[in-house]
This record gives sequence, structure tokens and C-alpha cells, in this order.
Amino acid sequence: MKSVDKYLFQALDNYPYWLEGTIESLDYALSYDDKNTTALCLYGRIHAEQLQDYEGAKNYFQQAISIDIHALEVYPHYIETLLLNEDFEEAQKLIDFAQTIKGVKKVEIKLKLVSLLERQLAFKKALKLLKKVKLELIVSEHNYQIEETEKRLKSKLETNSKKKKRK
Repeated sequence: MKSVDKYLFQALDNYPYWLEGTIESLDYALSYDDKNTTALCLYGRIHAEQLQDYEGAKNYFQQAISIDIHALEVYPHYIETLLLNEDFEEAQKLIDFAQTIKGVKKVEIKLKLVSLLERQLAFKKALKLLKKVKLELIVSEHNYQIEETEKRLKSKLETNSKKKKRK
């Protein structure tokens, strides 16, 4: 095992529970290999998830993808950051591109598309896509998320239709 891997595993193990240890391990990992896409991705996650510094996070994600376009771990986090930053057009383009990459978790990417549609208030489209995602599901790791998303979308659709009836 290379030293970079040791520090990378420490950083991944520490995140998100011990941020100081995570940063220290990431710094060591990047000092051994400044082009390590997993380390760059984790730095991006820290900026997005902990600091709400979406522009800083985007820079780390872009750097990782420019080093290796097949850095599969980057895409879901990058897309989520774009959604949080309300960069919807950019998120749509990245979702479309990510779905063409062999090996990327397509269900995860499609769930990001459902989230994008929901944020754009396209509840019917989001529900329709969610039903397709259910059919593509192979492992049950996303079942709870899908069930909760479906409930929320149905509730929003119902609320939306009640508003239209009142008008």
C-alpha cells in the first residue's frame, strides 16, 4: 500500500466525524499525490457539506474531473453541490454527461435528476422518473430515499393541485 492510500483511508474514515483529522490526512495524501481525485473530491465535499462554500467545492470537483474524467466518486457530490448552489442548468448538463460514463452509479445520478426536477417544481416529471428508477434498482440501498421522495412528491403534487382548484 502506498503512503497516499494510507492517508486517504484515514481521511475517509475520519469524515465527517473528525474534521481536523480529515483535513490533516487529506493534506498528507495530497502532498504525496496532488492529483488524487478521491482526496480532491473529499475536499470538495468538506467545502460543500461543512462550510457551505459551494464555489470552493465546485473548484475541487472540477479539478478532480479535469485530472480523470472517470473519477466516478466525484459526480454525485458535484451534482448535489450544483443543486444546492442553484446552478440548475449546469447540474442538468453534468447529469446528462454523468449518465454516459461507464461504471457510474446510474440510479444515484437519476435520483439527482429527480431532485433537480423537484427543485424546478416539475413534480409530475419527477414522479414519473422516480417510478423508472424503481424499476432499475438492483440493490436496496436507495429504497428508503426513494420511498420518502415519492411521498414528498405526491404530497407536493396534491398541494399544488389544491391551489389550482382554489384559483
